[in-house]
Amino acid sequence: MSDPILPRGLQLLALRADARPDAAAVAAHLRAEGVDPSSWSNAPGDRYATHTHAFTKLLMCAAGSITFLVGEAEHSLELRPGQGFVLPPRTQHAAIVGPDGCTCVEGHR
Repeated sequence: MSDPILPRGLQLLALRADARPDAAAVAAHLRAEGVDPSSWSNAPGDRYATHTHAFTKLLMCAAGSITFLVGEAEHSLELRPGQGFVLPPRTQHAAIVGPDGCTCVEGHR
């Protein structure tokens, strides 16, 4: 991720540079952040409409790519393997899956 302008309250997550960015490493990272992670996958070009959650979401990309549009200004944040964020409750977001599909791992607080 290259120095994006982040919406208020959004925090970035990233694996250590020497870690292999796969689903197991991402899940371990999220466990260390204090959540019980689960994974999901989508096909290339799949979309999630704008929505919010009542909980804090910790999400990391494990394979492929996905671009999130976060906040009312729809800040674009592309995630690649090993990259993620902590999304505060009630933060508006949408997503578009990249050209190779994606696998993400997430947990909730």
